[in-house]
Amino acid sequence: MTTQRTVLITGVAGFIGSNLADRLLSEGFRVIGIDNLSYGVLEQVPEGVEFHKLDIRSSEIYPLFNQVDAVYHLAAKNCIADCQIDPLETSDINVTGTVNVFEASRRGQVGKVIYAESSALYEGSSVMPTPESEVYPQSFYAVSKLAGMAFAEAYRRFYGLRTTALRYFCVYGPRQDYRRTIPPLMSAFVINLLQGKQPTIYGTGEKRRDFIYVDDVNDFHLQCLDDPRTDGNVYNLGSGISYSVLDIYKAIARLLGKDIQPQFKPDLPGEADVTLADISAARSVGWSPHVSLDEGLIQSITFIKDKVLTQP
Repeated sequence: MTTQRTVLITGVAGFIGSNLADRLLSEGFRVIGIDNLSYGVLEQVPEGVEFHKLDIRSSEIYPLFNQVDAVYHLAAKNCIADCQIDPLETSDINVTGTVNVFEASRRGQVGKVIYAESSALYEGSSVMPTPESEVYPQSFYAVSKLAGMAFAEAYRRFYGLRTTALRYFCVYGPRQDYRRTIPPLMSAFVINLLQGKQPTIYGTGEKRRDFIYVDDVNDFHLQCLDDPRTDGNVYNLGSGISYSVLDIYKAIARLLGKDIQPQFKPDLPGEADVTLADISAARSVGWSPHVSLDEGLIQSITFIKDKVLTQP
């Protein structure tokens, strides 16, 4: 009889965290979840998660890290526009909070920490597709993620903490955070078009993004648990394909059978013109994305129809 393994997820009420919890529960893991619900939504936490409403900056999280096999640290202040407005809170959550999670993991003798960095670290790079070595942060959000990376390396060097860093590109899918100040592209387009409203495009719509479906990301999350080749390394998680904002709008409009022209507003500050992941490092350990854009969009649309627009 095998012993049930325990994992802990910070940011479990968020988009990626709640999807990951679902996946881990389906694979037979015991899942402990932490979220202060400042960005996450309690209703998104899957049934079966041992949920704790706590802040990652608090020492109250420490006891939860005892007898934990692995930690997924996903909690963050991650809206670039919001981070630009408040660098102090950005640092407090993304740097102090991350260090506190590393410290809790060290004290609890956690086997491994898999944590979120960001493709925002490549904001100043012109190399396309972008490999993990091209680190040129521009925004306060990206700088906060760079600090987390430095602390992860320090905890590895001084305490032997096993870590894997994941740089997500534009992850999309069910439960994507449509409540943000500026909602993610996919959710905003789908909701507006379904409601018969004009979607908003910031800039000309020519900016290009590398979109990756959340199930593909979760495949790699699970691989990191047991693949020692991932220890101490950093991986881009993207599709390796870049679509323009207008491409995404047209794809969603086509799938919904809608013909509502978008409205264009001034560009947002601090955003890259193009993101395109070099995913050769992740491919080298056997991972590759499998979900096509249309397939992922259909899943996202179905969720929004069934779960979001039915809410009061």
